[in-house]
Amino acid sequence: MTKVAPHGAELSFEFFPPKTPEGSRKLMGVWSELAGFGPQFFSVTYGAGGSTQAGTLETVREIQAGGSQAAPHLSCVGATRGEIIAILDQYRENGIRHLVALRGDLPSGMAAAGELAHASDLVALIRESSGRHFRIDVACYPECHPQARSAREDLMNFKRKVDAGADAAITQYFYNADSYFRFVDECAATDVNVPILPGIMPIGNFSQLARFSEACGAEIPRWLRLRMEGFGDDLASIREFGLDVVSEMCERLLAGGAPGLHFYTLNQSGLATEIWKRVRAKS
Repeated sequence: MTKVAPHGAELSFEFFPPKTPEGSRKLMGVWSELAGFGPQFFSVTYGAGGSTQAGTLETVREIQAGGSQAAPHLSCVGATRGEIIAILDQYRENGIRHLVALRGDLPSGMAAAGELAHASDLVALIRESSGRHFRIDVACYPECHPQARSAREDLMNFKRKVDAGADAAITQYFYNADSYFRFVDECAATDVNVPILPGIMPIGNFSQLARFSEACGAEIPRWLRLRMEGFGDDLASIREFGLDVVSEMCERLLAGGAPGLHFYTLNQSGLATEIWKRVRAKS
């Protein structure tokens, strides 16, 4: 296998805002462990319609106070232009220079998307109101967004976000490295040349992963699903096999030219830590 060179690759981790003081204390312990790897940033999610806005900012503040860079997610669906500009002003006041700009999901009971219906609208508004103050990351989907009518339409949606001013992208998680490489090639052929960070979801609880994947449209390859289902309730075997599969995929991604790895941590450090240690040991 080709040796990878993770040193210099962009490493980042995603958190969600804790709901309790105890959750906040635990998350800062997770942050402390992962910060030891020197990641470029930690992203912090933002609920439907901005439902975790206060928690997102609080978590970002805590991470930055500890000496790490933090990037709040910002979703636009259901929000007005004025509301988004007010949030951007608040982020600038708090020394934030990096955002993950997303369309987001409609809050329950809301029928219309609001003034900003697409992530490309949000990116354009950020650039219009803030110039180059923020690095803007956006989402992309190597296996196609579940609501897209075709892969071509999905690629054009991504291109619109980049043309509006996005600096980089983070993918939905996947377990087929070929889908990532094929997507990157298709982007280059369409003059989409921003860095595309693979999103990495460690496997610890397969039934939970299956639910997540059903909801977001991420594909679990048949061979992987069958192997995982064969372990039944043997969580130790699921964890070890998952570590092997995801670590090998990460090695291949970096060896093939991926600019880094972005881990979806679910506010846990153990699996991401072990995967990164294995990848780094192969360099």
